[in-house]
Amino acid sequence: MRVSIRRGVGRNPGGDSLFCFPIYGAPAQIIQHTCPLYTTMCDVPVRVHRALLIVGTLLGWVCLLPVTVQGQDGPSSETALVIHGGAGSLSADEMSDDREEAYRSALRTALQEGNAVLRDGGSALDAVQAAITTMEADTLFNAARGAVRTSEGAVELDAAIMDGATRNAGALTGVQTVKHPIRLARAIMEDSYHVMFAQEGAEAFAEQQGLELVENEYFITAARRSGEEKAPADPPAAQEEDEKYGTVGAVALDAAGNLAAGTSTGGISDKEFGRVGDSPIVGAGTYAHNASCAVSATGQGEFFIRGEAAQRTIDEIEELGGVGGVIALDRDGNIATPFSTGGMFRAYVAPDGTTSVRIFDAAAEE
Repeated sequence: MRVSIRRGVGRNPGGDSLFCFPIYGAPAQIIQHTCPLYTTMCDVPVRVHRALLIVGTLLGWVCLLPVTVQGQDGPSSETALVIHGGAGSLSADEMSDDREEAYRSALRTALQEGNAVLRDGGSALDAVQAAITTMEADTLFNAARGAVRTSEGAVELDAAIMDGATRNAGALTGVQTVKHPIRLARAIMEDSYHVMFAQEGAEAFAEQQGLELVENEYFITAARRSGEEKAPADPPAAQEEDEKYGTVGAVALDAAGNLAAGTSTGGISDKEFGRVGDSPIVGAGTYAHNASCAVSATGQGEFFIRGEAAQRTIDEIEELGGVGGVIALDRDGNIATPFSTGGMFRAYVAPDGTTSVRIFDAAAEE
């Protein structure tokens, strides 16, 4: 459909007039001789033409107004990010000032990396991946480099990521050579038909995708090696009261209104026989859905799996005999960080720009 604009029609001696007609390629002369409206309008004084033009313009704005208002009801430009570095029996009295500052600095760095993505208009998925990748590279946390060892002395890693917009997810368990498990989880979600890969299969897919692989020794730090030379606990050390569950995780809300969640971990110390925790299990340790919220959990995975922690409260997990914490973020930017342990490494940037970095319970932080 084309629009013909004719100016200076001879029947209007008062000056130029402007008309728009759909003509589907027909010459203007044909329109003039076959369209009664054309002839009639040409006989109308120019001041009437101008009045009609103004009225038409106003009507156009009125017609567009509902569309504009509807668009304003869509996602806001506000963003938010929440991260955690694990929960446990953390005490302000027992942690040295240097150690505490090291953790706070590490959390702050990871928060800044993820939030920078959101500030630049990036997606919630990218923000989650950026924050977790930063913590995976930090030896303070039990995720990738710095992870705890199994009963056989190796490091086995789990991770998951979930897109709240599509509810697609990717997860892996038991990998020993993938430098950044969260990147592998993202690749599984986006570049395969599957949700979870395990052990050698996950590593083969990582190699196929060109992800960086390292020797297992890369993940074992001197601190982990010196602190874990004792005989394996039976049951595993996760049952000990002074255990710190060093899983890392992040949840994010981007400017488009989309949520995402991710979790990465080395599991529990001295774990046996290919043990799988809650972190890579969608709905237990990791979950995201735009219609509700995004969640990442940390704690005793066996209880989180049994309790579907991502869809239950910490109180219910505690009733089952488990301890830990979760970070949660909904589509309106509301943030929750409940935990049933002495503390949880956590930080957030709220939609209004407020930031917080905390370790201990509310009373100890004041």
